[in-house]
Amino acid sequence: MKIKQMKIIAKNKKAYYNYEILESYEAGISLVGSEVKSIREGRISLKESYAEIKSGEIFLISCHISPYEAANIFNHDPRRVRKLLLHRREIKRLTGKVIEKGLTLIPTKVLINDRGKVKVEVSLAKGKRAYQKRESIRERDREREFRAELKKAWR
Repeated sequence: MKIKQMKIIAKNKKAYYNYEILESYEAGISLVGSEVKSIREGRISLKESYAEIKSGEIFLISCHISPYEAANIFNHDPRRVRKLLLHRREIKRLTGKVIEKGLTLIPTKVLINDRGKVKVEVSLAKGKRAYQKRESIRERDREREFRAELKKAWR
């Protein structure tokens, strides 16, 4: 049995701070050649990007992929809207949850799979309130202190 090897190219760290991640889906993304080469170089930013459902299709909005320098005049627009590729039943399920529960679709990771395909992990997320963000910071600090104490005890 072959194990899937995924290489993480970019992570949306702010998404984990600002949102509570409920579910994640791996989606393909419709790209042009210069975008793929730029992503392989790691020149992609997921900050402030989100996914939106329009007429039964999902689109990635405000994701910045820097122009590929060797592409010359055939380069792409860095902030163009890109289509995400999911199965119809997954899109219907996501549409229902976004409309019914008021959840948001956030891209959390960009990966390259073992076959060389660029994938985006889109997560169904619920926005955190200010007090929840403070609590998550406290929890992270407690965890860090606990690990430091354990490390000190083992020396």
